[in-house]
Amino acid sequence: MKVVLLAGGFGTRLSEETDIRPKPMVEIGGKPMLWHIMKEYAYYGHTEFIICAGYKQEYIKEWFANFFLHSSDVTFDYTQGRNDMQVHTSHCEPWKVTVVDTGYNTMTGGRIKRVEKYVGDEPFFMTYGDGVCDVNINDLLDFHRSHGKIATLTAVKLKQEKGVLNIGGDNAVKSFREKNMMDGAPINAGYMVLEPEIFKYLKDDTTVFEREPMEVLAAEGQLMSYIHNGFWQCMDNAREKELLEKLLATGNAPWKKWSKTMPKQA
Repeated sequence: MKVVLLAGGFGTRLSEETDIRPKPMVEIGGKPMLWHIMKEYAYYGHTEFIICAGYKQEYIKEWFANFFLHSSDVTFDYTQGRNDMQVHTSHCEPWKVTVVDTGYNTMTGGRIKRVEKYVGDEPFFMTYGDGVCDVNINDLLDFHRSHGKIATLTAVKLKQEKGVLNIGGDNAVKSFREKNMMDGAPINAGYMVLEPEIFKYLKDDTTVFEREPMEVLAAEGQLMSYIHNGFWQCMDNAREKELLEKLLATGNAPWKKWSKTMPKQA
C-alpha cells in the first residue's frame, strides 16, 4: 500500500530550524524526521511513498535527489579528463518516493486531494510528517479492514504534565497525585488508513482535513479509531526535538524498530 505523508506546513513553532527547511526535514539522530517515519512503514513492508510537499518543497526534492549518492560508496575518477563515477556499494533504502508540490498555502485536506492521481483507486496510509510512533502498522491495517469503514485513525492518550488536585468545598486540597495516561482525552496521532472514497470529502485547497471531512465522516459513522497504548511523540518545538534526540542517543527510541526482526503475522 502507498503511504501519503503530509510535509508542506510552515512549522512556525520550530522556527529556529524551519527558517531553512520544512519541519519534516529537521534532523533527529542525523536523519530527517521524514526518514524516520518512512523507516517505520518500511519495517512493515510498505515502501511506496507520496510526499505532500509545500513550504520549501525544493529542499525535500533535493534531499531525495542526492539520497542514492549520499548512501553509496563511490569512486570519482577524473584522470581521463572526464567525470567518471563508479558505485561500489549502495546502502540506499529500497523505496519508491514521489514528491508532489501541493502548494504553498494549501490546507491539509487540499494537499491530500492534490495527490489523488498518484494514489489511484485503492486504500492508502496517511500520516503527518512531524511525529513518530511505535504502532504496529499491520495490526492497524487489519483493524481497518475488519470494520469496512472509510477511515481509521490512530488514537493515543498523552500523559499530562500537571498534577491532579482533589479540592474540597472549603478550597482545601484533600489529595494530590501526578497525572497519568488515563487523565487525558484521546487525540488523533495520525497514522491513518483511508479508502479512496475519502477524496469525495475533500473539496479544494482550503479544505482542512481535520475539520469538515473528519466531522462529516464521524457523523456518518465512517470514522473509526485504533487505540494505541504505546509511544507517540510529535516534534512541535525545540524541547520535543531534544526529547527525541535523547531517546535516540540513549538507545531508547521506541519507534526505531528497523534494527529488529520483523514479527511474524498470526
